[in-house]
Amino acid sequence: MGGIFYFFIGLTYAELGTAYPEAGGPSRYSLYTHGRVTNMLNAFADLLWYLFIPPIEAIAVVYGINYFTHNLLTPSGTPTLLGAVVAALLILLMVPFNYFGVKTFGISNLVIGVIKIILYLIVAIGLMAVVFIPSNFFGLPGGFTPYGIAGIFMAVPFGMFAFGGVRIIPDFAEEMRNPHRTIPLSIVLVVLGQLLVYILFSIAFVGAINWSKLDVTSGDWAGLAFIRKTNPFLYLSGTYGIPIVFVVTLIVALLGPFVVGYIYLGGGTRILFAMGRSRYVPDLMRYVHERYAIPYWALITFGMVGILLALLTAPFPSIYGLIDDAVVAGYLGFAVNPVAMIASRMQGKEPLFKLPGGFWIGLIAFIGASYITYWSGWPAVPYAVAFILVASLIFGGIFRVYEHLRNAVWYIVYMIVMVILTYIGQTASGPFPILPFPWDMVVVTILSIIFYVWGVYSRLPTPYTKYAVQLE
Repeated sequence: MGGIFYFFIGLTYAELGTAYPEAGGPSRYSLYTHGRVTNMLNAFADLLWYLFIPPIEAIAVVYGINYFTHNLLTPSGTPTLLGAVVAALLILLMVPFNYFGVKTFGISNLVIGVIKIILYLIVAIGLMAVVFIPSNFFGLPGGFTPYGIAGIFMAVPFGMFAFGGVRIIPDFAEEMRNPHRTIPLSIVLVVLGQLLVYILFSIAFVGAINWSKLDVTSGDWAGLAFIRKTNPFLYLSGTYGIPIVFVVTLIVALLGPFVVGYIYLGGGTRILFAMGRSRYVPDLMRYVHERYAIPYWALITFGMVGILLALLTAPFPSIYGLIDDAVVAGYLGFAVNPVAMIASRMQGKEPLFKLPGGFWIGLIAFIGASYITYWSGWPAVPYAVAFILVASLIFGGIFRVYEHLRNAVWYIVYMIVMVILTYIGQTASGPFPILPFPWDMVVVTILSIIFYVWGVYSRLPTPYTKYAVQLE
């Protein structure tokens, strides 16, 4: 389900990325279609998501290291002071991969990426070859959906998080040789490739659960929660004594998150650079290195914030919990781009890659983004909305961003309504669940259609070009 939703969302990025092939483009598209206030809200939603990804991935590496050291995590699973310091050092190591230009970045990403895929396949197929219990799929209490259909919906946002790499592709559009061909093809191939890999890993994990060896009652999936304190495949291969899979999984546990972290560091740098172009942050963020052609002040700033967040996870473990809320902010950022795609068409912009049936693809993408936001639940959604609004109010006040407020009303109301729905909806685990499943999903769907149409008709009559980028 996550792959299906992200496929449609990704298609909107494919069209908009060819219409405006800019660095950090997804945080700029709505500037042209709806003006500055909508775009500022959208940009901060994206930025908050990106800011937390490098710390997330650095801490994921810490989880792998902790399997041996046992001193980097607390019993509750949050980093100790030493664990936070190690995570901060890992983020510092991510900076050089981005500093020496997109060519170096691309080569390192390609080489390490190919190695990662090979290692991933070895882990999943190797584990399945040794331990695979078919009855885990159909012969346990609760059947195929032990927590009901609503339980599946609540799990989808975690699956969606795994597809976030697609969002990175249009961030580098300005540095591509042929973005009009590269962006659409890359997005389609990446979504399909990720979907196949994640399904493979899901099958491998479920099939590898030997309940008696793990000392858990058969079918008690919640009883497996202890596995989340480390890489699950590392734990299973170590427990079952599969040395080859264990060693490869260890490499993946250390290498995989680190690569994701430095890629997101590069993407987030370009988001901050794009926000500098739109005049929401200091002009320093727009400076480009003369030799390496990267926005180095944006990179330094983004890296420093990531290091700070990693360090704060030890004295303030609640920061670790805010990571999920920041991801939801990214989901709220998704919702703008399907609207911007149709609004851009109606403004007369002709992308070189134009989706057939674009209105309906945009609608499905918007509904998908709303579902994922809603399923993220309470209190993640209100926290994410609060982050976006507070950051926008502060920086909007400093940089005097007030143009086109009328064109942003739909988006502001949309975020507030999503908060209310998570408060009263059963699937969102709200504190006052007066809207039962499945009627809560019906309401979310109907309201999504209304906001989609409202957003499209809230567009500017012509593209806003005051801060447009002139690309060669």
